Formats: sequence, structure tokens, C-alpha cells
Amino acid sequence: SFLISSVIITPSSVLTPFSHLFDIFSLFSFLPFTVFICSFMVAAPIFGYLGDRFNRKVILSCGIFFWSIVTLSSSFISREYYWLFVLSRGLVGIGESSYSSISPTIIGDLFTNNSRTMMLSVFYLAIPLGSGLGYILGSSAKVAAGDWHWALRVSPVLGLTAGSLILLFVPEPKRGSADQMGGRIKTRTSWFCDMKALAKNRSYMFSSLASAAVSFATGAFGIWIPSYLTRAQEVQKIEVCPKSEICSSTDSLIFGAITCVTGLLGVLIGAATTRLCRQKTKRADPLVCAVSMLGSAIFICLIFVVAKKSIIGAYVCIFIGETLLFLNWAITADILMFVVIPTRRATAVAFQSFTSHLLGDAGSPYLIGLISDGLQQSYATSTLWKFLSLGYALMLCPFIIVLGGMFFLATALFFLDDREKAEKHLVIFFCLQCAHLSWWTEF
Repeated sequence: SFLISSVIITPSSVLTPFSHLFDIFSLFSFLPFTVFICSFMVAAPIFGYLGDRFNRKVILSCGIFFWSIVTLSSSFISREYYWLFVLSRGLVGIGESSYSSISPTIIGDLFTNNSRTMMLSVFYLAIPLGSGLGYILGSSAKVAAGDWHWALRVSPVLGLTAGSLILLFVPEPKRGSADQMGGRIKTRTSWFCDMKALAKNRSYMFSSLASAAVSFATGAFGIWIPSYLTRAQEVQKIEVCPKSEICSSTDSLIFGAITCVTGLLGVLIGAATTRLCRQKTKRADPLVCAVSMLGSAIFICLIFVVAKKSIIGAYVCIFIGETLLFLNWAITADILMFVVIPTRRATAVAFQSFTSHLLGDAGSPYLIGLISDGLQQSYATSTLWKFLSLGYALMLCPFIIVLGGMFFLATALFFLDDREKAEKHLVIFFCLQCAHLSWWTEF
């Protein structure tokens, strides 16, 4: 149920269908994406708070139902009501934030150690898989039906099905039930106390900043790489697009397929590598993430070196670079489970998501576009310079990825200390509860 839901609830579908009404790189086309990201960021902390205190699967199912109904309703909006479509994207962001903030915590309470890593990997492989399918589904539905609205009518049916499956069959585990003594913790601290504790948790803060670096790169790539490859083909005179700013459907489909495959490979390789490295060092989780990020930066840099001469070579570099980049999705969530106590995990997931979007994909497509436009002004009519200016702008991504790798290395420094503190916190909570129960029984 979680896997199906995570595949269909993806932000890539926000932009794909509406690109047929407006120039995909115009301000109006980016507006739905911006509203979606902003509403997602604002709603995530709220659902994080609720997820730590109330029935999680009910909140989760209601969020998926809400997302499905709003998405289906938005497919009937015509050109004349563009503002209403933008509003619907904001409502979709609210529905998705409920799902993204709560789902990992339920999985974390159902499994532990290597089993939890594997199950989180299975869950998180659906994120890049869904993003890639967003390109394929949006284009295919539009072509098959001859109407872009149908791109928004397929996934809601699956959403309603997945929400029903979660509500009926997924158990609601006790918070921390997979942790030693965690399932018996009843005491909850205030929201301000939770936030203060998370701010002091160095592993959590550094891993959240590293996650933002991943979001920055994936957000920029999802928007601009198909266009970059189209411009590369124009320079090579292999394929001439009538309007160079609009990426060809072929590039979008290929890039979407690569994203699906690399997402699958990345999380599986990440889970297997982490399991092996844990036999050598207890700091395996952040170290594997750091190495994968630094390796990804190398191959992403090579994209801009080989694209002018070989599109196939560029696709190979994208494939390897994305595989290494997606390798840390599930591991980052597992790090959070280790260093944050069970009664704060939904809040922690929500604010990590908030940080990732705020510092990552909420602004990276705009920033890359602004840099490219600024560089392009010098030779506005040059096809070669349009290609080079976008490439120079996208070169910011590997630098951000390297910075993310540094953050994961910093996480490795504090990981064991923060993990031990979280375990001691559980013991203290449990002892206090036992003392309180003993006093009440004697009274």
C-alpha cells in the first residue's frame, strides 16, 4: 500500500500536464510548481506534530483521499481558470505532506536494524520511480486521449485504492515498538521541547542539510536536463526542435526512464552496501551517503563535458550520477530513525522535508534559470551559447552535491554520540514511567 501510494503521489505530475497550455519554462508554468512546494513546506510541520500525537494511518489515509479528490477535480479546470488550477496545486501539496511526513515513521516502528533499512529502501525507491513515471504517464496519457487533462485522471484512482488499503490493512504500531523499550514509552514532550531537542541533534541537522543538497540537484535536473539535452542535439544538428526552449518528448521520456531505473538501482545498492559496511564500522550509514554524493558529483560534472559531442555519453553519465545520488534516500531516513526518539520522529521527518524543499527544489529551478538567462544575454541569438549558458548554470549542482557530501561526513562525526543519546533518552523515559507507576500503585 505504501509503495503504490508513494509511486503515484509525486510532484513531477504538477508540471507535466500544464506544460501543454503554457511555455514550460515561462513564469506561469513554474507557478503551480511553486505553490505546490510552498504549501507542502507549510503543511509538513503541522502533520509532523499530528503524526507524533494521533492515529497515524487515519491521518495518512485522509491525506491520500484528499490528494486524490483534488487532483481529479483539477483535471476539469479549463484555460480560463488558471488561478483555480494553481490553487488546486497548493491543496495537492497539503495532501502529499501528510503522506510524506508520517509514512516513514510507521515503517520505522514495524522493522528494526537491517530489516528497517531494507523496507525503507523499498519505500523510498518509489520516489524516483514515481518522478520518472510522471514524465512517462503525463506524456502517454495526453497522447492516448488527445487531451492533457487525462494526465490528472489516472493516478487519483490508484490513490483512492491505496488509501483504502492502508486504512483497512496496515496496522497502527505503537511508537517505538521496534526499538528496545520504545513501545512502552507513553510520555510526550511539548512541541517546543521537541524542536529544541532536534536543533541540538547534530547528526539530524547535518543530514537534513545534506538532504537539501540532494533535493537542490534533483529539482534542477528534473526541470532543466531534458532541455539541456535538446539544446545539445541542436548544436550537433542531430535533431532540430521547432522551439528550442521546449524540450522534446523523446528527451523527457528517456530521462524519465533513466530516473526510474536509477532510483531502483540506487536504493537497492544503498541498502546492500550499508548492510555490508555495518560489519566494518558503526558509522556506515553517513559514510556510505558521503561517498555516494562525492562520486555522483564527478559523473554529473562529466555530463557537461561530453554532452556537446555525445548524447549517449551524456545519458551514461546521467545514469551513473543519478544512481549514486539516489543511493542515500533510504539511508538518510534510517539515520533519522537511529538518532531521534520515537515520539519525535514524525516531527523530525516533517522538518527535514521542510528544510529539503526550502533550501532545495523550491528554488533551484529558478536559480538555474536566472543564471542561464543572465549568461545568455550576451549572445541571445546564438544556439551554441544557449546550450553553453544552461550548462554553465547547471554546473552549480555538482558543487552543491559536494557540499552535501561534506555534510554527511560531518554527520559521521557525531552519529554514534547522537545515537547513544537517543537510546539513553528512551531508558530514562522508561525508568521515569516505571517510577511514576510504582508511586501511583503504592498510593
